[in-house]
Amino acid sequence: MKFTTSMSIPKIIGIIPARFASTRFPGKPLVDIAGKSMIRRVYEQASKAESLTKVVVATDDERIAEEVKKFGGDFVFTAPTHQSGTDRCAEVIEQMPDFDIVINIQGDEPFIEPAQIDLLASCFIEKKVQLATLIKSIESQESIYNPNSPKVVIDVNGRAIYFSRSPIPFIRNSEPGLWAEKHHFYKHIGIYGYRTDALKAITKLSPSSLEIAESLEQLRWIENGFYIQTKITNSETIAIDTPEDLVKLNKLLDALKLE
Repeated sequence: MKFTTSMSIPKIIGIIPARFASTRFPGKPLVDIAGKSMIRRVYEQASKAESLTKVVVATDDERIAEEVKKFGGDFVFTAPTHQSGTDRCAEVIEQMPDFDIVINIQGDEPFIEPAQIDLLASCFIEKKVQLATLIKSIESQESIYNPNSPKVVIDVNGRAIYFSRSPIPFIRNSEPGLWAEKHHFYKHIGIYGYRTDALKAITKLSPSSLEIAESLEQLRWIENGFYIQTKITNSETIAIDTPEDLVKLNKLLDALKLE
């Protein structure tokens, strides 16, 4: 990320929210992936990002904290009552207020590319940007209709207009199987950036009607008038949501002989 010499260089912290009590995969941050814990792999990848001044793990669990301490990382204890990683990031900033921008890094993407973090951070060169996230072109017809892969529509300046689990936009006068040929669809990549004042503000908002309907927290921000800038990444992410995902990944890594 490049800032001009006339601009003060912002202090950017990368925060990795990590909790042990996942509904679908308890203990997920501590699972072994080719000889390293998942949280360690995420931390090491994030630490390679040139834009970050500091990287910390935000957790409410002693076991995760001990693992981070074991590999020499930094962590912050946060309350166990948070409903989202965004809320956990906000508590970290209350404890560590000297940062201008926060990058919320998903704790279940062990091979996140540092360049993606830097791409997201570059959104904040524009002073008007309060919040930012990444999107990626949808390359398969199946992904358009997958409710677990949220879609996003953007304006001509890359500002997010809406996120949905449904295919958006609806392509009128076309068979659904042909939609990918008629329009350029984007899916949301779940990494967020926030200016610290915006982060504090959005965590004080009540859940919105659209957020409740779609179960997507970013809709709360849009409903309340916040500007969400997007940038397009060409890199695919590998998220571990379930034990089955881990089995598939380890089989792939065994085939590739990852060290």
